[in-house]
Amino acid sequence: MLKKFFIKTLGVILSVCFVIVVKNVNFSDIFEIPNNVSVTLETLEQLNAEHILGEFVDTKLTEDIWTTGGVKEKKTSMVIKLFGFIPIKKVSVVVCDEKNVYIGGIPLGFSINTNGVLIVGNGRVLTNSTHDINNELQSGDILTQINGMAIYNIDDIKSQLKDCNGEKVNITYNRNGKEINCDIVPIFDNQSNEYKLGVWIKNDAQGIGTLTFVTQDNKFGALGHAVSDYETGSVIPVKDGKIYSCTMLGITKGVAGKAGELRCLFVDGSMDKGNISKNTECGVFGMVTDVSDIIDPNMDCVVASRLLVKPGKAKLISSVSGVREEYDIEIIKTYNQNKVNNKGFVFRVKDKRLLELTGGIVQGMSGSPIIQDGKLIGAVTHVFLYDSTKGYGVYSDWMMDEVV
Repeated sequence: MLKKFFIKTLGVILSVCFVIVVKNVNFSDIFEIPNNVSVTLETLEQLNAEHILGEFVDTKLTEDIWTTGGVKEKKTSMVIKLFGFIPIKKVSVVVCDEKNVYIGGIPLGFSINTNGVLIVGNGRVLTNSTHDINNELQSGDILTQINGMAIYNIDDIKSQLKDCNGEKVNITYNRNGKEINCDIVPIFDNQSNEYKLGVWIKNDAQGIGTLTFVTQDNKFGALGHAVSDYETGSVIPVKDGKIYSCTMLGITKGVAGKAGELRCLFVDGSMDKGNISKNTECGVFGMVTDVSDIIDPNMDCVVASRLLVKPGKAKLISSVSGVREEYDIEIIKTYNQNKVNNKGFVFRVKDKRLLELTGGIVQGMSGSPIIQDGKLIGAVTHVFLYDSTKGYGVYSDWMMDEVV
């Protein structure tokens, strides 16, 4: 009888302990941590001090010795343990120093010249008998070469087709990240007396976004997502580009089903502030050449690891009022990510001042820095179409990985 009572009591105690552990340990977040990460010693200290992964969880660094071909190598790992002695997960880490950056928050004008030409549609060509349409190239394709020669604009295309005499030419284009090479027969257009491919193209793009940060050596990250073509949705491949200071003309508030926007003006080709070298899924990157009106030396902070981002209070930096200000937001949901994605966390605007000015998040605010616990954790990327008070953010360490 006593034995049964003891077993029953032990079962109840173990069940209670299990419930307590499950409720106080973020197992899903732990198992979603990538198998290879970069961390700082400060990140590890904060993970343990604030129990970000759970009340009963500790993280420690260990070094393992590996022998490959007679050569010994050290491998550093982060071991996540329950109660300090039960291993839950072990990941390879690169220990790095904290990075300090200047905070952005101001609108910029972007002007990008494409690496290749973007196909935005098929066009009709007037021939002797009918209007022919080229079906090899599709909207969203990026034409990069004809007969091995680089293509950057329509003049390059005309030059390569001028003497083809209706014979096939070899073209290289990119479709959904895959390079394709094929032969195509140009079509003679009776109206212009030129050979054509039968497509509409564009070779540049302009837009407005917000500066996220500038590093100590004047490299910048902005926008938080890629500059894409409005008609095709294709990411614009960068040959080169410029950033410009903007003049804000006004704000259109967002309404359900329609995003608002910052109405800004910049003059392409006039007094640029820097050069664009990369356009990626998590933003636009390059070098600031004129820091005046771009950085405030009094506004700098450390870049946080995405492992430290947690639901709760945070600040959004924006100059929608005319000056750089902090606005209260709340991070609702975070996602641990194994690969780059510009939707790393969800937040809601709580600050009445920002809600009165913009109604929440509007176009042009993409790239606005987000601060938590005094550290840069990410940037605004998207707004919820039917609730402009909510938006997505990209983690700042994804952006830092793209800094050239």
